Amino acid sequence: MAEKDDKPAATVAPLRKAVPCPICRRPSAREHYPFCSPRCRDVDLNRWLSGSYAIPVADDEAKAEEDDA
Repeated sequence: MAEKDDKPAATVAPLRKAVPCPICRRPSAREHYPFCSPRCRDVDLNRWLSGSYAIPVADDEAKAEEDDA
């Protein structure tokens, strides 16, 4: 007979490996995932909005313009 405290396997959430905060490297918090705090979340948002994070442009565009000329 199963006890009342036993939970079926389907309702038990799998444990996720702890991921460090990408800003300060402290352990991330569930409510702010993947960050550890609202401060680190806001720092990341500011970096995106200010253009600190950018995808580098390849020189292929300059070569394509030279080929067209």
